[in-house]
This record gives sequence, C-alpha cells and structure tokens, in this order.
Amino acid sequence: MTVREAAFAVFAHFGVDRLFGNPGSTELPMLKGLPFPYVQGLNEAVVLGMADGFARASGRAALVNLHSAAGTGHALGNLFTAWKNNAPVVVTAGQQARSILPFDPFLFAERPTEFPRPYVKFAVEPARAADVPLALIRAFATALTPPMGPVFVSIPVDDWDRECEMPALPELSLRTDAPAAGLQRLAAMLQAASKPALVLGTGVANAGGWGAAITLAERSGAAVWAAPYAAREVFSEDHPQFAGFLDAWRDRIRTALAPHDAILVVGAPVFTYHVEGSGPHWPQGAQLALLSDDPQHLAALPGGLGVLGDPAAGMAALAGMIEQRPHTGTPRAIAAPEPAMSAAHVLSRIAALRPAQAVIVEEAPTARGPMHDQLPITRPGGFYTCASGGLGHGLPAAVGVALASRDKVIAILGDGAAMYAIQGLYAARNEGANVAFCILNNGAYAALTGFSGEFGMNHVPGCDLTCIDFVRLAEAQGLPARAVYSVNTLDEALAWAFHAEGPTLLDLRIA
Repeated sequence: MTVREAAFAVFAHFGVDRLFGNPGSTELPMLKGLPFPYVQGLNEAVVLGMADGFARASGRAALVNLHSAAGTGHALGNLFTAWKNNAPVVVTAGQQARSILPFDPFLFAERPTEFPRPYVKFAVEPARAADVPLALIRAFATALTPPMGPVFVSIPVDDWDRECEMPALPELSLRTDAPAAGLQRLAAMLQAASKPALVLGTGVANAGGWGAAITLAERSGAAVWAAPYAAREVFSEDHPQFAGFLDAWRDRIRTALAPHDAILVVGAPVFTYHVEGSGPHWPQGAQLALLSDDPQHLAALPGGLGVLGDPAAGMAALAGMIEQRPHTGTPRAIAAPEPAMSAAHVLSRIAALRPAQAVIVEEAPTARGPMHDQLPITRPGGFYTCASGGLGHGLPAAVGVALASRDKVIAILGDGAAMYAIQGLYAARNEGANVAFCILNNGAYAALTGFSGEFGMNHVPGCDLTCIDFVRLAEAQGLPARAVYSVNTLDEALAWAFHAEGPTLLDLRIA
C-alpha cells in the first residue's frame, strides 16, 4: 500500500474523525482522498487552538496538519499552550521533497524536529518514507500516554505516494495505577489529620477524576481547594466542602492553607507561582503529599511525599482506605454584586441564565477572579481555560470544544485576548459551532495595567484597545452579533445568545 493509505489506517485506529488545518503546498498530497472532514482555520494558531479544545473535550487525540517552517511557526504559541494544557494533539507538518532537500529549496524546514521543541513530547522526521506509518503510531501513543501532550511529525511531500508495508496496530492501555504502598501512606496521612485539605489540579480532570474527588472529599471530610491556575474543572464549586481557589503567590498559599494539618495535592505541581516569593511552600507543621501521573510534578516536589499514579484511580482507592468522618469547615460564601456593567455582575447574569449543561471556555485574565466568585462550575467537562498564560487560545479552543460536545459552549473572552485569534470566528461559522462568544470589553489590556503595581509601575504603554468594534468584526465573518452597553438590555441579549443555534457574539461593554 501507499504511505497515505497506511497513514489513513493509523488515523482510523486511533479514532481520528477530522483533520484541523490550513492548507499549504508541501502537505497537499496528504489531503488526496481524505476519509474525514477537513476543519479549516484561517491561520495556524487558530488551527492549533481548535485542535487543543477538541482533544481535551473529546478525550481523544486531535490531528493537525501544518505547513513546514512558516506554518509551524505561526502555530507555536498555541502549541506551547497545548503542551501546558496536556492536550493530546498530533501535529503533522509538510516538508519539501527528499530529492531536493540538499539544495536548500523554497519552503522547506532545515531542522524541522528542533523547531517545536521543547514544547512537544516527541518530534521526528522519518529517515525513509516507509517509516512514516510507524512514526505516526509512535506519535499517537506518546501523545495519549499520561501526562498527555502534543507531538510532531515532519513528512516530506513526496512520501505520501510511495509504497510501504502496513505495520501492526497496537492495542494500548496507557494509565498506570499508583503503588499500593504509596497509597497506604497517603491514606494514613489523611486518616491521622484533624483538618485535612485536598488541592486539586488539571490532572484530576484530565484523568476523569471528578466523581472520585467528590467521593474522597466527602469520605475524608477534607476541605477542597483548586490549585493555582487550574486549567480544567476539578470539583463542584457549589459543593459545601469547596473552599476556593489558591492564588499563585507563595505567602497567600500558606495563609489559605494555614488551618490544615494535612494537605494532599492531586494532579498539580506544588505549587504554580506567578511572582517570586520566600519562605516555606506550605504551612509549617502541616504534612504535605502529592499524587500525580506527571513525573515532573514529583521531580520538582519541594519536600513531602510524592506518589506517581493515575489521579482518578488513586483517589477512588484512597476513599476506600479511610474511615468516614464529617466536614467541619464553613461553606464558601460569595456576595452578589451590585447591578452594573461590571465583570462581576455580567458573570453573575451569565451564571443565572446559562443552559443547565453549558460548557464554559475562558480567556479573560482580568475577569478570572470575578468568574471564580460569580460563575461556579458544577459539572464534569464544564470548564476549559489556558494553562500557559498565553493569549489567542480561548476563542479557537471554544470552537474545538463545541465540535466535541453536544452542549452549548459559552466563551468568556477579554477584548485583548479575542483579538489574538479573531479569525477563529470564521471557523465557528463554517462549522456551525454552537458557541456564544461573550467579549468582556474594557477597552484595554487591563490584566497588565492591574498587575503593574507588582513592579512599582503606575503606567504601562501599549495597553489601550479602545475603538475596536467586535460586532462588525463578527458580522464580517458571518456571525450575528450585538453590543450591550447597559444592564437594562443585558439579560435579553444573553438569553438571545444562549438559545441561538450556532455561533453568536456579544460585545459586552464593561467598566
């Protein structure tokens, strides 16, 4: 068979049912006879963001096709985010024909496997055309092995029509249970504590650990915190044992966790920080342990006990190893905001009016605090955000999440963040993605101006974003859109967007 036929068999084996791409010359032969739909993005950053959202929401590897050096370069920002998100994305990139590679041809990648590193788990340009199918099998297996992440395969343009043998297709079981001895030590720590705490991170959601986390919390009586910058839903935020969100500051983490004498971190590092700090990483006198399927989390552990293993299975096992006891903490209480065109009030109305099973995709750094307060996530698979801190991921990721979900997707985006990948609206329209894009428009890179005080600054240049008309930007790409300036029209506009079929955009002018 040809390399193309073998590759299509590999894709089918790993459940691929669409290809995300922006076509270029060096990958055109891959598209001949494509057996599934092609999801077009208007640039490679949009393509990678859509694939990331689709992979995380579907739990399957997403397949992306990019042009050689320039196209891969356009995608690198969101490839970095896919790395931080642990998104199983398989990237294939075109390369010039092997026969002219020694002559520095036009549109070739000189060192293709080095370009995306270190933000891929595996990168290869096979030595022979006949090795392409085997390279693809290894790429899928690597992408899906916890901790999951993106991989990269560079394929010369003339490989696709060459003959090869079809390699054997493996059946893989990729999750690893934690060792019994390690779980016993974790259980003993929780059992001996009078005020235990669970700190849950993105790895809990990636492992499907929502139910196991609730069971363990209710069994142990632990208070539950979300780890700093958790990029997925980790626990029901209206649960009486949910304590809140840890800030990415060392001293604030110690203060928040001070009441606890035992702290079990699951599926997150200890800890993610945004600014430098000093002193202990957790309260003195408290025991700390970590359960994660990411060896790097354990390698960077600044003391305490580390156990390597699947977070969901590990928490389920722990729940069966400890005695039932009540939670003695106080439920988290959040005051309702005053009616105004503020981020807090707008988010509270989104929470009140959203469809029951709506999925939230967020990239609005300035509004992250109000979102945690006013928009509780109460379902598994209900929240996705960007773990890298880079912009330009949320808008296309919302399209990818919608393609993997039957539920309404609500994309909460800052105006600055939305402009990084505004072309993603075109893909949303093309695909009929059921997304309500809600732009929290404050006319600035307000996250930067707000953070500037950490560095003793009272002015940050280049942050003014006034005069961008998101309604016209959306309509130019085929989406119905409305601007909202007043609380008097807010509820009606939100109801319109949430109950529409297909994509819509709201330009929400907040103070």
